[in-house]
Amino acid sequence: MNKFEQLGLNPSILKAVEDMGFESPSEVQEKAIPVLLKEDTDMVALAQTGTGKTAAFGFPLIQKINANNKHTQALILSPTRELCLQITHEIKNYSKHEQGLHAVAVYGGASITDQARQIERGAQIIVATPGRMQDMINRKLVNISKIEYCVLDEADEMLNMGFFEDIKNILSHTPKEKHTWLFSATMPKEVATIAKKFMRTPIEITVGSKNQGTSNVSHEYYLVNSRQRYEALKRLADANPDIFSVIFCRTKRDTQKVAEKLIEDGYSAAALHGDLSQNQRDLVMKSFRTKQIQMLVATDVAARGIDVDDITHVINYQLPDEIETYTHRSGRTGRAGKSGVSMVIITKSEMRKIKSIERIIQQKFEQKDIPDGMEICRVQLFHLAKNIKDTEINREIDAYLPGINEVLEDFSKEELIKKFFSVEFTRFFNYYKNSSGLSAPSASAGDGGDSTRYFINVGAKDGFDWMSLKDFLKATLDLGRDDVFKVDVKDSFSFFNTDAKSTENVLNTFKDFQHQGRYINVEETKDTGGRGNRGGGKRKGKFNKGGGKQDSFKGGGRRRSGGDNASGGRRGKSKAGNRNKNIENSIKRRRGKK
Repeated sequence: MNKFEQLGLNPSILKAVEDMGFESPSEVQEKAIPVLLKEDTDMVALAQTGTGKTAAFGFPLIQKINANNKHTQALILSPTRELCLQITHEIKNYSKHEQGLHAVAVYGGASITDQARQIERGAQIIVATPGRMQDMINRKLVNISKIEYCVLDEADEMLNMGFFEDIKNILSHTPKEKHTWLFSATMPKEVATIAKKFMRTPIEITVGSKNQGTSNVSHEYYLVNSRQRYEALKRLADANPDIFSVIFCRTKRDTQKVAEKLIEDGYSAAALHGDLSQNQRDLVMKSFRTKQIQMLVATDVAARGIDVDDITHVINYQLPDEIETYTHRSGRTGRAGKSGVSMVIITKSEMRKIKSIERIIQQKFEQKDIPDGMEICRVQLFHLAKNIKDTEINREIDAYLPGINEVLEDFSKEELIKKFFSVEFTRFFNYYKNSSGLSAPSASAGDGGDSTRYFINVGAKDGFDWMSLKDFLKATLDLGRDDVFKVDVKDSFSFFNTDAKSTENVLNTFKDFQHQGRYINVEETKDTGGRGNRGGGKRKGKFNKGGGKQDSFKGGGRRRSGGDNASGGRRGKSKAGNRNKNIENSIKRRRGKK
């Protein structure tokens, strides 16, 4: 007997389940469906991405809807267009044996009048993105004042994307008596706020622990120097010939740049981000689903619509700014009962984030070394051998065999094998034969490894927070983004680290370094970089604890709390904005560019 029959579903839904080949419900479906069918209640369901949440709310919703009443009875909110279309498609599949039941997708990038017309013809279920739904409400193109059910799918992602106000406004147009079902992969405080504000004593269903990652995914990290991140990515791809992956970057610019470099280097890759037109995004996703694309480079927002069960690897080319987002990324693999791997490429300055992620997903990372060139050659060689073994012989080749045998008759079996495999082996061998190892020396979380710590006589009073000081230092020293780390901004002085090999460059650069007549002093220090440490070690030069006269020295860069500054900076109190032109000009003069 199909196990779905034990959940209390109608025969028409069970028929759809059978048509789709489902046999056993997932854990979230097993826990949520019987409760939602039996009771009219609010619910908070926490489950990892890819565990079948759509069916967990879709089956009960379809069964409770009155198909004979054409008025809108249910609203499902989802964070992105792709996810909105995916949910609508699945709802239609689940309800295909329910006569008269219609679901309409409402999202940006398509005709709002066409969507309004579809709703007017009769749509018991609306699946919508918050932005477009709010737009339709403002134009009075939709009436949700009588809905009985509201589903917030991927609630944490909607809030991460800044939809709190939209959700609040949309829910204000719905009746208080409705039942709200909130489904989320993680439970940050913003989701808890939604539950408290808009739900009535909800039943909570949790699969695993709150925010926990799925057990089907193993987690690995690879420690590299910042300038070798892309080379590390290529080696990981070469060491996994059957890879079918999503590669995550933080920004649209990095996403496009990495995808273009992969394509130039001969990989089957494409970018997915918000700057693409909707038609371009649709074409990319179609190519990825049909596996014409092997490596999809995506931003977190664009990836919300990816629903592909066979993804073998998720590669975090850059870790997300919000640690909880890692749960969503890793949930792209290890779906439908299959195993998957989540890889993280990090530098020493990011090691502390690994521990934070481990606490959230309640799973340990395994540190691994980037494969060397000869290991990749070996993997590729045996992969080719396996492909040959598994290849079905095309009998049409028989007609050509006499001529082929004549060409190769002077070679033994062993020589033929060597020649055949050398075609592929030589390609990788020539590329990797002179390559060196990429793995950086191991460092514990929060440790700078073989690094030097410095004192600098500028701080928050000079307009710096940790980010703007880091930007200033890396530009002045001509270092990469991750080559300056453990930046700790105090009131009138600061500390920072670089690799030990950069010590000479740092000290020489800031020797007699002036800005607007003021000397900026940098020296090595014995300060360990611990939280709250006010510094240590002897410092040369004649200046006060604050480091010289307190000129207004304006920093630049973005403002955000946390990060390298253990004390959290002085968020909102600094006058620093974007890169200050005086600093830029000073740096250019020192480089001889002006």
